[in-house]
Amino acid sequence: MSGVGKGVTSASIGKILQARGYKVTALKIDPYVNIDAGTMNPVEHGEVFVTEDGDETDQDIGNYERFLNVDILRDNYMTTGRVYQSVIQRERNLEYGGKCVEVVPHIPEEVIRRIRKAAQKAKADITIVEVGGTVGEYQNILFLEAGRMMHYANPADVIFVLVSYLPIPTTLGEMKTKPTQYAVSQVNAAGIQPDFIVCRSHQAVDEPRKKKIATFCNVSKDEIISAPDVASIYEVPLVLDREKMAEKIIKKLNLRPRQKNLRDWQRLVANIKRATKTVKIGIVGKYFSTGDFILPDAYISVIEALKHAGAANKVKVEIDWINSDAYEKKPSLVKELKNYDGIVVPGGFGKRGIEGKIMAIKFARENKIPYLGLCYGMQLATIEFARHVCGLKKAHTTEVDPKTKFPVIHIMPDQAQNLAKKQYGNTMRLGAYPCVLDKKSNSFKLYRTNRISERHRHRYEFNNDFRTRLIRKGLVLAGLSPDKKLVEIIEVANHPFFIGTQFHPELKSRPLNPHPLFVGLIAAANKRKK
Repeated sequence: MSGVGKGVTSASIGKILQARGYKVTALKIDPYVNIDAGTMNPVEHGEVFVTEDGDETDQDIGNYERFLNVDILRDNYMTTGRVYQSVIQRERNLEYGGKCVEVVPHIPEEVIRRIRKAAQKAKADITIVEVGGTVGEYQNILFLEAGRMMHYANPADVIFVLVSYLPIPTTLGEMKTKPTQYAVSQVNAAGIQPDFIVCRSHQAVDEPRKKKIATFCNVSKDEIISAPDVASIYEVPLVLDREKMAEKIIKKLNLRPRQKNLRDWQRLVANIKRATKTVKIGIVGKYFSTGDFILPDAYISVIEALKHAGAANKVKVEIDWINSDAYEKKPSLVKELKNYDGIVVPGGFGKRGIEGKIMAIKFARENKIPYLGLCYGMQLATIEFARHVCGLKKAHTTEVDPKTKFPVIHIMPDQAQNLAKKQYGNTMRLGAYPCVLDKKSNSFKLYRTNRISERHRHRYEFNNDFRTRLIRKGLVLAGLSPDKKLVEIIEVANHPFFIGTQFHPELKSRPLNPHPLFVGLIAAANKRKK
């Protein structure tokens, strides 16, 4: 089911195999008819993760990058819509040689072609393919069929891992295996027998439960992997390693055993566990709530980047979700921000809640609270500065107010053409672009180089007509595109830490290589706390 940990399990399996010296890549299959994740609702689906080559993908691609410490590109992501689009285009091009094109076998064959292409491009020894959704759903049956066909053609080269949840109802106090038994029967009906069952639960799976699962699911006890809840997702590879899962997979695939090296990962987890000091970070956003529940998946890369920076600074990062709508309804609430050691305003779109974000930014600037603005957070910081420091009281972005007298943020020319033609999907400024840093800036001190490359996802930009006025009042243009036409980073002078980026630095942060801007934010937050 959604949220049970398929993505983290896939990434963790990749990590422990990588630690044995194998080259690993990972693919995500989303059973949505959307062509990519860019048009999916972030509250329902979670973050849109942008790859180095500009694809808008599922957040699990981010997990793969963070755990494997490699760039995962567009070939490693597919959706139902993307697969069908390819098959229909090939049919139109007469690439099927006049055959009647059918859902089966041609859709599963296209899935297999894409898996093989990604594996070959990555020159991988082992390719992990995560099928999204829940067992028994109509949407993913064709992807399971692709797996069945691959296994039938090459049984020694393909293994199946089922990730299943074992609930412990509080009224009973007993771990229940029936949902897992039912899940196995469902994949059996699709022609698949799991080689391993990764058992997710609040606590470790005991011997009686393993015996029951083995009896009813046709899997030996050694192939039942206990994966209980842990304090940090970065512990999961070590949990699977203790279960000797890598050795068992290597044996099943008839590969040669290799020496293990998980020392860097073990040090990372040790640093996370040893941290006793805490810094409190407020994330001011609007993609949080659904009914009575908070869903942080819309900002998962931001959360993980903060954790990486916390480990680098040897502190725990406590995150509070602050809904910017609340400040618009009751402006006096913004004073609560004085209780935070740092503030982050992440990316987003649209007008809802932005005046509340601008209030939060103003409070952070005036009260010297370390601030990091990401994409929209940079644009709103520019608007706040224009309004309250430069006296341009009605300064705005044309995204929200097309007729504003002071459009300090406006649409990029090519993006205006896209919107005029109603070309929305996968048309933003996407992927990695270079940036040149001012050697006098705080950003340069953190990056320790003047040329960087970061990932983008936006249609609007800093309006260069206002450069002179904003610079004169103390805004620092710390990073520009190589042709100096696009403002990539702003800073506020005489502030302990106030940085806004047009790009999304969180997308390139990794636990073993934390992003310098997040490391700088947490260092400044820790200093403020002291």
